[in-house]
Amino acid sequence: MDYTNPSLTVISSQVQAGAVRWRSPSNIALVKYWGKHGDQLPQNPSVSFTLSGAASDTTLRYSARKEAGEGVALELYLDGALNPAFTERTQKYFQRLLPIYPFLKQLSFRIETSNSFPHSAGIASSASGMSALAMCLVDLESKLFEAFPDDATMLHKASYLARLGSGSACRSVYGGAAVWGKLNGLEGSSDEFAVDVADRLHPTFADYHDDILLISKSEKSVSSRAGHGLMDGNPYAEARYGQARRRTEEMLTVLKNGDLERFGELLESEALTLHALMMSSHPSYMLIEPNTLKAIQAVRLFREQTGHPLYFTLDAGPNLHLLYPDSIADPVKSFIREHLLYFCEDKMYLADRVGKGPEALEVSEA
Repeated sequence: MDYTNPSLTVISSQVQAGAVRWRSPSNIALVKYWGKHGDQLPQNPSVSFTLSGAASDTTLRYSARKEAGEGVALELYLDGALNPAFTERTQKYFQRLLPIYPFLKQLSFRIETSNSFPHSAGIASSASGMSALAMCLVDLESKLFEAFPDDATMLHKASYLARLGSGSACRSVYGGAAVWGKLNGLEGSSDEFAVDVADRLHPTFADYHDDILLISKSEKSVSSRAGHGLMDGNPYAEARYGQARRRTEEMLTVLKNGDLERFGELLESEALTLHALMMSSHPSYMLIEPNTLKAIQAVRLFREQTGHPLYFTLDAGPNLHLLYPDSIADPVKSFIREHLLYFCEDKMYLADRVGKGPEALEVSEA
């Protein structure tokens, strides 16, 4: 896969100022990607549900660059305030994209972004943020040059671009469910981009719920980027990568046949395996908090007492994702309100569910 295209340049004086805006959701990995190599390539395949409510809203404003120069002219505003750290990070990302989009150094950019959930608390803000930005970029490409022949081609490139910014972001450009990583038996699968597997979902999973308990809204102590790096020296790494490949294959079968019990067993084991890898890294670290464990124990007791297929997973943070079918929404939400909110910071949780993927939005005035 090579999107390098030196012909994608513009005549700056002919570019009229404009903007594109996209809202893109986060995703929750059912089988986790943890560990990478090369240029943002995964050590193992993963499969995820795309969410709906937990999302980033990103506007990319562009205009002709007034003065020629090296690098990229860019400012990023998070929640209305200029963010120097994110500006620098995004400049580096755009510079990496110059072989693909050489016009990026011919324009000036102002990026305005906000999240519907706490940043860096383990709800994959990089997945939603980078996928939203990737969607803005392919949209801008279609405006400045030729339109994509179809949506599938556009999403394919967006997934590739998103991966270069944040690995898991490549899955967020698709609604329903997506697989990232080369997988035997899945045609078109690749380490370089994700593929859409929504059409493989049993009807039970099409509107599955994911309620996120905000155990902590604080920024996590160790970034996902650093955590992936520590897998290089983890003594269990190779066994884990093989396990994840097998589990991704099995999870796809489960998602197709609607086996909720096996779905839950895999889901919870994956969550605990992820955090066990963190605790067995060198240096080791722990992102689970005491209230995370208390909530897990409460969920397991609820399932034992009621028989309801309520299961949990964790991303790289302390916040607990509760996944369940729509058919038991009423008793589960009552259980959350009456028994689990005590474990949440400010007694807050996010009610989410499987979503349809990114959407273009009307651009607001600057």
